[in-house]
Amino acid sequence: MVGWADRPSARWAQRVARRRGIPYLALEDGFLRSVSLGQAGAPPLSLVLDRTGMYFDATRPSDLETLLESDGWLDDAAREAARAAIALKNKHRLSKYNDAPVLALGPKTRRRILVIDQTAGDASIAGALATRATFDAMLAAARAENPGAEIVVKIHPATAGGYRAGCIDLALAGDARVLAQSCDPIALLEQVDAVYTVSSLAGFEALLLGLPVHCFGLPFYAGWGATNDRLKSARRSKMRGAEEIFAASYMRYARYVDPLTGHACSVFDAIERLALFKTQAQRIAGPFACYGFAPWKHAPLRDVLGAAGREVSFHASAAVANQRAKASDGAVAMWASRETPANRAALTRDGVAVLRMEDGFLRSVGLGSDFHRASSFVLDDLGIYYDARAPSRLEVLLEAGAFDETLLVRAAALRARVVGAGLSKYNVGGAGAEVFASAGARQKVLVIGQVEDDASIRHGCAGIAGNAALLSAVRAARPEAFLLYKEHPDVTAGNRRGRLTPQAARLADRVVALADIADCIAACDELHTMTSLAGFEALLRGKPVHVYGRPFYAGWGLTEDRLDFPRRTRRLTLDALVAGALIAYPLYIDPKTRLPCSAEFHLERLLEIKAAGPVQAPARGAMHAALRYLRAMRESVLARPTARI
Repeated sequence: MVGWADRPSARWAQRVARRRGIPYLALEDGFLRSVSLGQAGAPPLSLVLDRTGMYFDATRPSDLETLLESDGWLDDAAREAARAAIALKNKHRLSKYNDAPVLALGPKTRRRILVIDQTAGDASIAGALATRATFDAMLAAARAENPGAEIVVKIHPATAGGYRAGCIDLALAGDARVLAQSCDPIALLEQVDAVYTVSSLAGFEALLLGLPVHCFGLPFYAGWGATNDRLKSARRSKMRGAEEIFAASYMRYARYVDPLTGHACSVFDAIERLALFKTQAQRIAGPFACYGFAPWKHAPLRDVLGAAGREVSFHASAAVANQRAKASDGAVAMWASRETPANRAALTRDGVAVLRMEDGFLRSVGLGSDFHRASSFVLDDLGIYYDARAPSRLEVLLEAGAFDETLLVRAAALRARVVGAGLSKYNVGGAGAEVFASAGARQKVLVIGQVEDDASIRHGCAGIAGNAALLSAVRAARPEAFLLYKEHPDVTAGNRRGRLTPQAARLADRVVALADIADCIAACDELHTMTSLAGFEALLRGKPVHVYGRPFYAGWGLTEDRLDFPRRTRRLTLDALVAGALIAYPLYIDPKTRLPCSAEFHLERLLEIKAAGPVQAPARGAMHAALRYLRAMRESVLARPTARI
């Protein structure tokens, strides 16, 4: 029988287990659970399973207590692993829940003592042999033992919200500073000198930061000599330090699951996943009023913007979106290509933050114009990467961002994997290895066609701003070369403008439509483009790239540029460009679980989808386009609720 530790249903399960003479296993959330609360629907990354009791119940033994009392389970390698895991946890400021903002307490002019309240009736209070009166005694002791210190009382967010009563009588707080708002617990602990607690997990997290911890109850980490204890347990006779308690509780007692794969994982894997989830949640701190999104895009947008429990609403009017964002103290998310001077004025009138969204550079398997859902996005608070008229967050990152050696090594490995796997933005098309078969000894030049009304051309080109003009310029520059013109897949699909006239097409030695862009790039000697992402993909493959517009990857010393870039003064390495464009700038969602994921995991998932079978070119015509749209709308409407983190 299995039961949840402090639920009434657990008592029924225990009785059944005793009656039948079978084992009873108690479950509870682990110490590194999720970003948002379980009540918000976020599944746990960790659980604890106890065969004899439960870690927070000191009235009887637990598997954790028995482990800490035993010998032979902790060798030098395990101790070193515990030190590394603690350092990683502290670096990312990870706690049980991780959706609260950082709260700055201000300059510290004297010792600062943190007193932690808990909610009345919490099972860990009685389990720690404490009562509600213990909390008032704790507050009095904090004052008496730290004369002249600043006393900070942190009440529970559920108490502040009026959902559950707290234990500390705030009438006794006096001149203590009372913190009612939700805040990042690790960041708060970093600003104090000592902690007083009854049984809060924050007490152990303070211990892991090297702070003195005074325990007025008997939580799992007390009674081992690492804390200043008011209570003792005859069962706890060993002397254990913070590293040993961590190794026992977080590494031996708790169990972890990778929510992206569904497989068991280590504490290091769980920390990595949770850190990524937390970072993404901080980047998308809504709520969001969305404007300019086609209805079939609503479901994937909820995936990326609502993963941390943020409210996401969609509006047909820029003015209404602005009002909703202002009323909810949120932000407007807008599809970047829908921005106009008029709606920009409506959105920014009241000082509301506006974030522009676009597909990322490793988007999907299948075209967006055929309604294949994106799983990579960019969210830009300054501009957008393809609009060179003003800085974007990507441009600022590439111009002034720090790229340490670890990030550059990661970028190099990612680049090698992208190239080796032959991935591109849409990952469509057939084999293209023979596209230059008739070139003979002539120089092989790849010319990239684009959608001619694309915003990157409208806002990033001067002079040459069309496919025929580009092809004519390349022919003039390379009169003897074999020119292969690659038509844009959206143009081939009949969804967008940009088809060459027969006269313009004669400037090329060959025009291809369905060939895989990765194969075309691999076979060419150099690539010419206005602003196409294919130029970036060619850089990844070490090809010379000639640029006639102002795409995000030009102006850094890696391309041959026809236009100037006065804001881009930094000379980048290729791996720095990859680090910015494929790792730091985009947001990735796992197409299968719809949870946030890293660039590397997203890449492998795209390969998995691509290996399942190539995307076939759909039937053309208005009727077929309408059917594809209706199918996409149906998938959006019937999509399961947004996966929480």
